[in-house]
Amino acid sequence: MSNADNIISFTGKPPTVSDIAAIARRNARIEISPDVEGKITAARAVVERYLADDRPVYGLTTGLGAGVDTRLVADDLVAFQMRVPQARAVGVGAALPQDAVRAMMAARIAGMAAGGSGVSLPVFSGLVAALNAGFHPVVPSLGSIGAADLAPLAHMGRALLGDGEAEVGGVVMTAREALEKARLKPLPLGPKDGHALVVANSLSVGKACLCLEDVERLFDWSLSAIALNFEAFRANVSAFDDRALAARPAFGQREAASKLRGLLSGSLLLSEGAARRLQDPLSYRCAPQVWGALLHAIGEAREATEIEIASSGDNPVVLADAGLILSHGNFDMTAFVLAWERLGQALAHCAAATAYRTMKIMSAAMSELPRFLTPLGQSRTGFATVQKTVSALEIEIRHFAAPISLTPLPAADGVEDQASMAPSVLAKTEAIIERLRYLVAIELIASAQAVELRGVQGELGTGTGQAYRHVRALVPPLDEDRAQGPDFQRLSDFMESAPGDENAALHP
Repeated sequence: MSNADNIISFTGKPPTVSDIAAIARRNARIEISPDVEGKITAARAVVERYLADDRPVYGLTTGLGAGVDTRLVADDLVAFQMRVPQARAVGVGAALPQDAVRAMMAARIAGMAAGGSGVSLPVFSGLVAALNAGFHPVVPSLGSIGAADLAPLAHMGRALLGDGEAEVGGVVMTAREALEKARLKPLPLGPKDGHALVVANSLSVGKACLCLEDVERLFDWSLSAIALNFEAFRANVSAFDDRALAARPAFGQREAASKLRGLLSGSLLLSEGAARRLQDPLSYRCAPQVWGALLHAIGEAREATEIEIASSGDNPVVLADAGLILSHGNFDMTAFVLAWERLGQALAHCAAATAYRTMKIMSAAMSELPRFLTPLGQSRTGFATVQKTVSALEIEIRHFAAPISLTPLPAADGVEDQASMAPSVLAKTEAIIERLRYLVAIELIASAQAVELRGVQGELGTGTGQAYRHVRALVPPLDEDRAQGPDFQRLSDFMESAPGDENAALHP
């Protein structure tokens, strides 16, 4: 895999999480190497040998799901493949955003490029061409239980055949019109091709790549918010001392504390006697432990996602070197979703701590600053009503962190009696990230206000000073009461697009 001039080259090595995100969000083009085409061709040759021998193969010479007991007649092999995406286009609800559709298409291409799908080269190349041309099927967001994302991929496949709707150049139109506008032809499905389009967890994997980009960016910003709050609260930085953390080196806590120490480098808060208390509330004191757990959970989710990107979860899988087609259960996403459920719960712990610190910096009794951070006295509301927003966001995150991946109702006449609910796990992770981003924005803005009320804006560390300037470049201090919702939205939008470690991006 190589990435140059906004081109992602599939070279036989698996793509990365960042590659899929670049294709989805930055319109990187895909180029396919001869090695990958060779893998596709070799696997297809095995499919054709099985077909010539009329051997029973799930989805090739038999029906799907409960229809595995039904052999297909020779005259129906291609027509059956045309029916596969049509019959499984059962999604409902709002359409997926463009980046999710592109991520799904890119993840399906990556799975096919692994060599186990048995897809024909013209169909594989057609899918690549469609993505490169900006052809984006309209895909409903609901309808997959994560035993392969059949419904979303079926809507994709149906559009590539010229049915349904698609978006090209920002305009939604009939899929046939969209194909013509993008100068594409409908996919020429042959035996197994319709099944190869839909039999993967590509929506879940693609969304996972986007969530990882978002959560890693948010992680950096959340550390900046913690450090800036420490400055304003005059919290005790002994909580970040590596000697104490090394006494019980729980997952990630030493790395999280090292990053926080780096943000505070040069701060007068590091001076002897600068802290107001010997021990601060746990939402301050335990920041390295809680954010260390998040760091570990992010790493686990990334590892699980990278396995999926690099692999062929198709059932059956074509093993070109052995000349075999084998049925299996590699499409099951239990390990993947458990990693992502854990990440959601780790984010919920961080959300609670962020909310608690934000409440405390507004409390005169806790922070020894003006109540609700207003410099004009209690005839003004200041940040008081913001506490309701903080509370609403935190409790929704806690709700979304509850597990959803336990086995759903059996389907396909009881044959498909277990599923991971992977798409729903990713959807709720997206919701958690969105809400936590708002909480972090609020903590940053409240902390910047508190820094000024404390009068320490000239004493900040290198990283905290840059975070403070980021905030003030977008949000002015709160003197007279005003609508603060637009302030929070503005900073949240900026954080969504700007990596937290690009501290030189803005200067006041």
